[in-house]
Amino acid sequence: MPSIYDAIREDHNLHRDLLDRIADTSGASEERKSAWDAFYREIKSHSAAEEETFYSKLMQQTWGQDAARHSVHEHAQMDEMLEELREMDFSSTGWLTRFKTLKHDYEHHMEEEEQDVFKRARQVIGEEENDAYGERFLKRKSQEAELIPEKRADALED
Repeated sequence: MPSIYDAIREDHNLHRDLLDRIADTSGASEERKSAWDAFYREIKSHSAAEEETFYSKLMQQTWGQDAARHSVHEHAQMDEMLEELREMDFSSTGWLTRFKTLKHDYEHHMEEEEQDVFKRARQVIGEEENDAYGERFLKRKSQEAELIPEKRADALED
């Protein structure tokens, strides 16, 4: 079982790969739709599991509250962009512009988590708890993934 830090980092690596794959597509291609659907499901389940298992623990410490709140706020902002993008026409220039903003913001968020938040979190989630939190995170992520529709409504019509 991976530690909580390894589990989150592995997800982030997958998210970076999916972001790059989406950025390398054009229009309403099947490649873009497929990569987008995978990214959407991944990020939605990841964020919910991260908030419920990782950030909830950090909020138990006064010094961890600001970092956790900041990250949860970023999750909410990204969630708004995800929903916006999910409803937009994949081939519009507006979609690509909004996607580039999401990509930039999310890459910054992942970097901030891995470099800053993880350092502080290790004071709360020590080595003896790493694997248990990793297991909780992965279990919660799997539960969250089951709640997410597989494709956009219009993709179901194709």
